[in-house]
Amino acid sequence: MLVVHPSVPVKNTRDLIGLAKSRPGDLSYASGGATSQLAGELFNRMAGVKLVHIPYKSSGPASTDLLGGQVSVMFSAPPAVISHIAAGRLRALGVTSLKSLSTMPQVPPIATSGLSGYEVNSWSGLIGPAGIPKEVVARLNAEVVHVMGLPEIGNRLPPLGIEPTVSTPEEFAAYLRADVTKWAKVIRDAGLQSH
Repeated sequence: MLVVHPSVPVKNTRDLIGLAKSRPGDLSYASGGATSQLAGELFNRMAGVKLVHIPYKSSGPASTDLLGGQVSVMFSAPPAVISHIAAGRLRALGVTSLKSLSTMPQVPPIATSGLSGYEVNSWSGLIGPAGIPKEVVARLNAEVVHVMGLPEIGNRLPPLGIEPTVSTPEEFAAYLRADVTKWAKVIRDAGLQSH
């Protein structure tokens, strides 16, 4: 999610882009890890703005400084900010996925509210060594699909801002290839290096 401190005078993604263009280098964004940093870099590139990156060791300290107003903006996984949004301590401008969260339909995708084509998703998946027999992969995939369909999972994750999807092994492999290509370009364009 794209969230801002309530003192930032914007109500949506378009407003943030306009404010950032009018005040280049004035607004900062916190990141508590690689995904949130890359989300910010992609936003900068696509919007033609310069939000200044402020790195943190994790999302906890990043959220604390955002709540305190030391930074203006944060790209965060929903579970870390949903309670703060509900309490009015943070303002949600958009979600980085291509569709709104089922539990927060009023928060639009960034891609439909000012930055067409913008998409950042966090994902979890199972990966194993090369050469795992296809029948073992198929069985593991079937079990994961079954577990993800259980009501205990399906009812608990969406209120946290986690909307699970399942795929075939082939779909997941294709997704990973596309993701690596996308982020390699963002990393190159931003001149980022690992430390």
